[in-house]
Amino acid sequence: MESEAARQKAEILMTKYETKPGERKGLARALSKLGLCSRSQASKLIEEGRVAVNGMICRNPEFRVTLGRERIEVAGRSIREQAKVYLMLNKPRGLVTTASDEQGRETVFACLAGKELPFVAPVGRLDKASEGLLLFTNDTAWAARITAPDSRLEKTYHVQIEHLADEQFLNRLRTGVTSDGEWLAVKRVAILRHGTRNSWLEIVLDEGKNRHIRRLLAALGVNVVRLVRVAIGPLRLGHLAKREVRELTTGEVNGLAASGRTAPRADQ
Repeated sequence: MESEAARQKAEILMTKYETKPGERKGLARALSKLGLCSRSQASKLIEEGRVAVNGMICRNPEFRVTLGRERIEVAGRSIREQAKVYLMLNKPRGLVTTASDEQGRETVFACLAGKELPFVAPVGRLDKASEGLLLFTNDTAWAARITAPDSRLEKTYHVQIEHLADEQFLNRLRTGVTSDGEWLAVKRVAILRHGTRNSWLEIVLDEGKNRHIRRLLAALGVNVVRLVRVAIGPLRLGHLAKREVRELTTGEVNGLAASGRTAPRADQ
């Protein structure tokens, strides 16, 4: 159960990420906030003349509107804020974390096909070769709290490497290295098990640099065989099958948002 201290922390820090009452936004951003589509898709709809504000066609994606005041219509249909949706997916290898891919590769949205959902977007990403826990939501404020660099929300990975790890090697991961001008290190690491030529490690990060684990291990001359994200904060992948999706519970939604150092509890 969420502690009272965590709940108070959540309430205090809520204002950092919430939209202020009466705050004006660009029209494309407003449509994204309402859960209709991505901002780039909204810009296209606007430029095509399919969006009206207070009965007048608007072709400027940056036209300022105030949600809840102006009447916004797309193709003649009034747009209202969608119910908030929070999902977790067990991403398999081979899918890219994007809504569409210029190279025609299968995306993570293939796993959502056929489900009656509003527009949702991935919260963070996993690269094509990586697997495991990936979040989706149409709650952009909640997603921003989860992914904010200063939230320090822990992410746990199980990583198979072509190397027989020992304590000396683990210390090198903890100490870190410089790669492409960035300092890369792990917060925690432990050996899960050994094979004859490889090891499985449990690695915990509290920052989200691009391809952090792969770049760190590559800098140490070690190849990654598999990389599976098994937890984000208190939320664990569990026994969810590959390509399967499930909704988060209210407790999970609030628990994630309250777990980071600065991340407040989600509105419910």
